[in-house]
Amino acid sequence: MIKIAARLIDQITRAAQDAYPNECCGLLGGHGDLDGDVIITRVQPSKNVAQEGIRDRFEVDPKVRFDLMRKLEGGQERIIGHYHSHPDHSAMPSQHDLKMAFEPDLLWLIIALEDGRVTDTRAHRIDVDASTFQEVPLSVE
Repeated sequence: MIKIAARLIDQITRAAQDAYPNECCGLLGGHGDLDGDVIITRVQPSKNVAQEGIRDRFEVDPKVRFDLMRKLEGGQERIIGHYHSHPDHSAMPSQHDLKMAFEPDLLWLIIALEDGRVTDTRAHRIDVDASTFQEVPLSVE
C-alpha cells in the first residue's frame, strides 16, 4: 500500500494543471518498501527537461534529483519514486513509460487530466523483469 497525504496530492495536482497540456514531473521522497508499505512524505517538483515531446514525455532534471539525494542523505527518507502527468490520457503507464523504466525499485505515480482537470491518480511499480507495470494500491490520507 502506498500512503500519501492529501496536501501532497494537491501539490502534484496543481503542478499537473499548471503544466497542461504538457506533462509535469517530479520526485517522491519517503520511506518503506514497495513489497510492503510505502509512505510518501515529500514531493519535489522538477522542470520537464525532455528533449522532445513534452506533451507525452517527461524527464526529471538531473540536478533536482542530485540535490534531493544530497538533502536526504543520512536520514530515514530516500527517493522512492517519481510522478508525472498524462494530459488527455489515462493514469496507466504508456509504452514509452515502460521503455524508460530503468529503476525497478521506484514507484511511478501518474496523474491523468482531461481538458486540464484531474480525473484519476494511480500508483504503479515495474515488474522484476521490466516487461510490464503492476498497479499498487494508493491511499490518500
